[in-house]
Amino acid sequence: MTDHSYQAVLKRKNQIMKASLGIDFDSYETSPIAFDYEKLMLDTGYSIEEIAAIQARSKVGNTPLYELTRLTELVRQTTAPGKGARILLKDEAANASGSFKARRASISIHEAKRLGFKGVIAATSGNYGAAVASQAAMHGLKCIVIQEVFDSKGVCQPEIIEKSRACEAYGAEVQRLSVGPELFYVLLKTLEETGFFNASLYTPFGIRGVETLGYEIAQQVRARYGKAPEAVVVTHAGGGNLTGTARGLLAAGCKDTKVVACSVDLKGLHMASDIDFNKKSFTTGHTGFGVPFATWPDRVDVPRNAARSLRYMDEYQLVSQGEVFYVTELLAKLEGLERGPAGNTSLTAAITLARQMDQDEIVVVQETEYTGAGKHHNSQLSFAKQNGIEILVGDPSQNIPGKNIILPRSLDDVRGRPQDMDRLRLSYLKNADKVHSSNNWNAGDIEFLASDLKTSSSWVRDAIRNGFKGT
Repeated sequence: MTDHSYQAVLKRKNQIMKASLGIDFDSYETSPIAFDYEKLMLDTGYSIEEIAAIQARSKVGNTPLYELTRLTELVRQTTAPGKGARILLKDEAANASGSFKARRASISIHEAKRLGFKGVIAATSGNYGAAVASQAAMHGLKCIVIQEVFDSKGVCQPEIIEKSRACEAYGAEVQRLSVGPELFYVLLKTLEETGFFNASLYTPFGIRGVETLGYEIAQQVRARYGKAPEAVVVTHAGGGNLTGTARGLLAAGCKDTKVVACSVDLKGLHMASDIDFNKKSFTTGHTGFGVPFATWPDRVDVPRNAARSLRYMDEYQLVSQGEVFYVTELLAKLEGLERGPAGNTSLTAAITLARQMDQDEIVVVQETEYTGAGKHHNSQLSFAKQNGIEILVGDPSQNIPGKNIILPRSLDDVRGRPQDMDRLRLSYLKNADKVHSSNNWNAGDIEFLASDLKTSSSWVRDAIRNGFKGT
């Protein structure tokens, strides 16, 4: 009789993952910290053209690219003469299921169907669950979505309720959990019991699906403006959005385009804390996911995460909750586009970047998402008030996550704050050292780490010599 205790199931995680994905991650391992990343991605077996064709049959891709002319003009009015880059927005809400996550789901579900699986499972509280459910419905597959929905008092975050409703609308069975460590256990146990495909966010199939997004941005900007964009801003959580988009840009030859990550700064609120769960007005795209996943990607439901954001990230901007809510309303009232909070996070950072860039330069916000009752900023602000969060108007940089939300007085208060990239890299190395002591790192390990951190082997060696305290 199979042992379904917590420890026993987690001990079987590698064999469960292999059976539910058809990927032998062990075959790519070169050490406890290093693996052949490019071979893992290449072995998906799909070219970017084939991925685009699969997505076209699944109501995904070829989404519009808009120039935000009124918002760009307002930015130019609040900055130095000659500054204020064009702000473009890739409207991923036009995908089936209403977000870029449809790109990730499309290839995973295509692969599940090709391999003969009867159903798919995804563990997510976000748009990805709806995307998987939508794609599964198109392919006639069963779908189970496992979500962290409420705290120990049974109180649900309105944005997650909205996403849960969307999953059910597409025909998925939704298993709702409280926040805590049992999510991974329930996923593994359900995969083992059903024999379904693991449509994880972090497989190479999911990341390859996002490559078409970066590729389309390059094609559309070049066709309209005759050049590649100077910067593309990506809302960053688990890293798949940034990784896939950056890979697509590189595939299109955009080697000089700066890839900028952006997260909502929720410093002091833990992403897995029952107490903090409903003090957040953002369920994804915040530092509670963005920083931990950047500084150690392999904390996911597959042995090796194909989303490796520091491998592709040039800059990391943080914005506040109040700034994003303000920009969300600005987008609706200036550009006639009512969209959900995720893409508006990167739009907030794009405003900061546009101020620093010349008027003949281009910054692209690479996604939008659909909005709905629970995602709407007014719903989020009402929920915050109910949970004792003070709503103020003033300087957003003075906000205290979990205590207050400060809405800007004007666009001039939307400023963003850059992260120290070397500090993130050193944090990654410290995590790697815990898994496999740096005393035992060989030349292959150092080369892998340098690639994963978008730096040099000499930088990694200097960091080791300095005890990861600085270079």
